[in-house]
Amino acid sequence: MTSFRPIALVMVVVCGVCAAGAARQRVSAAANNWPGFRGPSASGVADGQNLPDPDAWNVSEKRHLKWKVDIPGLAHSSPVVWGDRVFVTSAISSRSNATFKPGLYGEGTASEDRSRHKWIVLALDRASGKTVWQTTAYEGEPREKRHIKATYANATPATDGRYVVAFFGSQGLYAFDMKGAPVWKKDLGVLNVGAYDLPEYEWGTASSPIIYKNLVIVQCDTQNESFVLAVDLATGKDVWKTTRKELPSWGTPTVVIPDRGGAPELVTNASNFIRGYDPETGAERWRLGGSSKITAPTPIFFGNIVIVASGRAPERPIFAIRPGGQGDITPPDGAPSGSHIVWRKTGRGSYMPTPLIYQGILYVLSNAGLFDAYELETGAEIYRQRLEPAGSGFSASPVAADGRIYLSGEDGDIFVIRSGRTFELLARTPMGEPLMSTPALAGGTMIVRGEKHLFAIGR
Repeated sequence: MTSFRPIALVMVVVCGVCAAGAARQRVSAAANNWPGFRGPSASGVADGQNLPDPDAWNVSEKRHLKWKVDIPGLAHSSPVVWGDRVFVTSAISSRSNATFKPGLYGEGTASEDRSRHKWIVLALDRASGKTVWQTTAYEGEPREKRHIKATYANATPATDGRYVVAFFGSQGLYAFDMKGAPVWKKDLGVLNVGAYDLPEYEWGTASSPIIYKNLVIVQCDTQNESFVLAVDLATGKDVWKTTRKELPSWGTPTVVIPDRGGAPELVTNASNFIRGYDPETGAERWRLGGSSKITAPTPIFFGNIVIVASGRAPERPIFAIRPGGQGDITPPDGAPSGSHIVWRKTGRGSYMPTPLIYQGILYVLSNAGLFDAYELETGAEIYRQRLEPAGSGFSASPVAADGRIYLSGEDGDIFVIRSGRTFELLARTPMGEPLMSTPALAGGTMIVRGEKHLFAIGR
């Protein structure tokens, strides 16, 4: 039987930035808002937060714990922040004992929980954690299965301060205003997303919606039809839809804004090809082969380098791509680079966590706790460090603020690493429950989602 790796976990979300120099702008913009998974442009960076020293905050002793609130249901989606509001999604099973199975294991099993669920969006006050509003998007039996490590609410919402967009896979795509009133909903059909070589296995969707200008863009690679779709943010009406021949995938697309005046590119991570599209029309501009059969990390960028990784063996590639390609930019077999490939590596890509670019260094975290640092411009290895104890491993993606990198582990610990060319573990802080979601950083606060609670850490 084919061996499996658990896949349907937290995926990344991105909000488009519509100006030159976005790589610099997104850092300052993220200081107050965190509008999608890993903040603007999926950078994961929010300097200027002035978070407590790593050894100073303690959840059990309530030191620098601003608040802790219960969140109903199960979800691997991450919190997003706009102004004084925190938004989260969840799927509430009618089974009181509904759960998921964290850890490093190879089962491809689907959950047996097909009971009636309620899919919700919540808005909380950022200062107090109190619920401002809760809206039900959909209620009924799930239209697809999920992996035993997943939930029925894997996709992180996105907001631009006018609308909140939530994607619940086969249960639909939804938009709400900032007061929680439904604006529109869209049924994308039953999305069968599972093992590429055993279609009877279903793992559930996880790719998150992104907002670019006045478009909501979703990537849907399934066992049947695969496509990227853009709809009008205000109305939900189709603007463009591009079908593609792809294997099921779980990554979120990113709109890349080159800082040297190039045209924006919508970059998608998938198995047959990594692709670049015109985000306004959906027209394909370039494609790159050589990826893994399973792809989950989101493309990220800084300056004129786009990083795309995936962790399924044997390929497990990391690509450093230069924007602006045309046609097939796949280098010849064995070539380390090409016309638009700055560098590439095999055997080093991450399976679930999206990499992090911070202060000129590319950081890559594996599920099993290997933490690598590379020169962004050249791909030269700076260090490779195993986090001990790795325990159940890592599914959440790294985030960074003010010279510190935060890694959330499935055993419930947050590892705090000093950024730079030498590995230094500053703290390992327990949160008391499994951490599958990536934290949000905004307004001097780190919002952390655990299995059952949402935490706010700050001064």
